[in-house]
Amino acid sequence: MSGPKKERPNWIRYSGIGVEFAAAVAGLTLLGYWIGRYYGHGHVGLLIGAMLGIVGGGYNLIRQSLAAIKQVERRDADKDTGDTDR
Repeated sequence: MSGPKKERPNWIRYSGIGVEFAAAVAGLTLLGYWIGRYYGHGHVGLLIGAMLGIVGGGYNLIRQSLAAIKQVERRDADKDTGDTDR
């Protein structure tokens, strides 16, 4: 019953990547803040959580951005050759 796949506009995909990055940073920062307060280490937990969020979110951002670039290049190559099977 599934029909042909509709591609989402690029801006939706790119904004989703940005939202995921922000959510990773915010979520791990809040987790670090909570852990720091719970164990009485002050802002150390906050800083560690923020750094983990930036590193993990940055890794995911780069990985998804490279995949998006490859998809656009593949689509452009298909348009040039007239291949529409993908």
